[in-house]
Amino acid sequence: MKKMKISIVTPSYNQASFLEETMLSVLSQDYKDLEYVLIDGGSLDGSLEIIRKYESKLHYWVSEKDNGHGHALNKGFAHTSGEIMAWLNSDDKYLPWTFQTVNKIFSDFPHVNWIVGFNAWWNDKGVLTSAKRVPKNIYDFLIGRYGWIQQESVFWRRNLWEKAGGYISENVGLMVDGELWTRFFLHDELYTVDCILSGYREHADNRAKMRMDMCDLEMKQYIGIMYNKCNESIKNKYTLVNKLYRLANHKVLRLFLFDFFLKKINGYYNLSYKNIFYCEEWRERKLEFYYRNNEIFL
Repeated sequence: MKKMKISIVTPSYNQASFLEETMLSVLSQDYKDLEYVLIDGGSLDGSLEIIRKYESKLHYWVSEKDNGHGHALNKGFAHTSGEIMAWLNSDDKYLPWTFQTVNKIFSDFPHVNWIVGFNAWWNDKGVLTSAKRVPKNIYDFLIGRYGWIQQESVFWRRNLWEKAGGYISENVGLMVDGELWTRFFLHDELYTVDCILSGYREHADNRAKMRMDMCDLEMKQYIGIMYNKCNESIKNKYTLVNKLYRLANHKVLRLFLFDFFLKKINGYYNLSYKNIFYCEEWRERKLEFYYRNNEIFL
């Protein structure tokens, strides 16, 4: 198995209560070819003491005022060179097997350029409380089903990053990840991996959770920009899929014509999700799906 360099950036500001646990979830995996970069925004809560405790294991770190989340991430990624890239916010955590699994998948499937594990959630004590597969493709985004590709469980190849511009937008208030996904989708399909790779920690100070209305507004804006950049084939398919999706969820029509719309959506338009699962070894497959009552069924 090829051993690829993995570059991880953690942006942080006044997260001393969670930061050490986050850092240890990266460093304790003992992945030899790792670049771990930590960008602190000038914390005053004890974060620096934690960072200095592990600075010998960091590829780079700095603590200084920045211009927000996107700026901090760009500063961090500028100090990386790994073939595999990701970022982990300072209140989230990886699992002990994450880097080995990610390296194995990207080694075994050279055509796969970005992946997401199961969406998973930690409580404020760091206990894993739930997890589920949440597949997404470009058509989900276009018809407004963008919630959510869980950022901390996403990994991508550097060549995709470069094709998508090689930056995190610094003009985005909250959804810097969602904006990046819209650019990734213009170049390649997302593969869902049947494995928990990371998780989102739920606590009282989650920015996005407190400002969900703003998250939705931003996502609609960036999906609109993505749509304008889509080729005509994707636009045409989206128009038809959107019509079928609305009809399949119509209160009356779905009682009588639902099977017809399922066949149209899944068959004629050849829609599916790309998936990697484990059965004695990692394998690739397509997950056929349908919508009903605004839910995905696989």
